[in-house]
Amino acid sequence: MSAGGYSPSPRPTFDGPAAIRKEAATRHIWGDAEAGFVADRIYASTGLIHALVFELPAGGCFRHSPEFRTVFGADEVLHVLDGTMVAANPETGEVHRVGTGERLFFRRDTWHHAFAHDGVPLRVLELFAPPPSAGTSGAYARERPYLEQSRYADDAALENVPGSRPKPTMAVLRDSDAVWRRQLGVLEGIVASTEHLTVVTLEINPGETAAAHAHGGDEVLYVLEGTVWVRAWHGDATHVFELGADDACYVPAGAQHEYRSGGPSPARALAGIAPTYRP
Repeated sequence: MSAGGYSPSPRPTFDGPAAIRKEAATRHIWGDAEAGFVADRIYASTGLIHALVFELPAGGCFRHSPEFRTVFGADEVLHVLDGTMVAANPETGEVHRVGTGERLFFRRDTWHHAFAHDGVPLRVLELFAPPPSAGTSGAYARERPYLEQSRYADDAALENVPGSRPKPTMAVLRDSDAVWRRQLGVLEGIVASTEHLTVVTLEINPGETAAAHAHGGDEVLYVLEGTVWVRAWHGDATHVFELGADDACYVPAGAQHEYRSGGPSPARALAGIAPTYRP
C-alpha cells in the first residue's frame, strides 16, 4: 500500500505445484483511517484463484472508504480460523455472527464489513474467485456506485421475528450445512459451489489417503489441523509436500494429486478450487 492511497495487492503465483508455508506467505497491509487497516498474508493469487488470511486486532474492524471499497466482482468464502467475526452488508443492514470454524459466503457485488468480536484478535481465511488478476477487486470496486451511508440493522425484522424476511445476501455456513461425500475415499464436504468457486472441507483419518484426482481449476489447500502429505504430478515431475496447520499448497488446474494423513490424529483442511471442481 502506498502512502497516497490504494495500490493493488501482491499476486504470488507458481509455475507448478508448490508448498506455501505460513511464514512465507506474502505480507500486505491495506486500508486508511476511514476504512480501517487490515494485515493480509497472501498465500496465492493466480489467474484463477485468490487465497489469503486476514487479521484484525481485538476490537478492530474494516469498513470502506472512497479509496478502499469493499465490494468486488467475485464469489467469496470467509472461514474464521480464530475469534468471532461480526460481518455486515452495510447496504442492506444485514449483520451476521460467525464463530471459529464457521464460514461466511456471499456472491459478487456484495458490500461487506467485518468486526473482531468477543475482545480477541480475529483471523480469517478468505477464498476469492474470479481473482484480482481478472479485474474483480480494486479497479472493479472503484467503478461501483459509492455507498455513502452504512447500515448495521435490518428493521424489517422488527415485529416480524420469526416471520418472512427479504432474501439475505450473505449466508453463515456450518459443518452441518456441508454436502458430504466419500468419492475420494475420505470424508469431503462441499461448503459452497458456484460457477466461479468451489470450497470443500476435508477430514482425513490416520492411515487414509484421498484417491488421486484432478480438477478443472486451480486449487489452494489450507491445513486447519493435523498433518497432510500432498503428492502431485505435473509434467514429468512428482512433488511431495508435508503440510502442518496454517500451511497451504497450490495445485494447478489439471494436475493429478492425492492427500494423506501424516500424523497420529485426524487432519482437517479447507480447499478452494476455481473455476470448476470437475476434471
